[in-house]
Amino acid sequence: LGYKRSKSNSYANCTLLKLDGVRTREDAAWYFGKRVAYVYKAKKEVKNSKFRVMWGKIRRAHGNSGVVRAKFRKNIPPRAFGAPCRVMMYPSSI
Repeated sequence: LGYKRSKSNSYANCTLLKLDGVRTREDAAWYFGKRVAYVYKAKKEVKNSKFRVMWGKIRRAHGNSGVVRAKFRKNIPPRAFGAPCRVMMYPSSI
């Protein structure tokens, strides 16, 4: 969705994610601590692959509609807003 922000400030170290099928704050709680991967394609090949990954972790809920805040190791670039992310089902507490 974008960075966490207020009226005049935006916080690039905290990214907002909308998860499929998550509609409430309580549903979002299951995803806290799960890993997130933003996979993208680059021009230059590194280790025989043009695909690269930015890893992050879902931290907490944002509002009451199932949006979550995630913190990535490196800040997500704005071109990634609206692009799909992969949510890993680990680490699991079950």
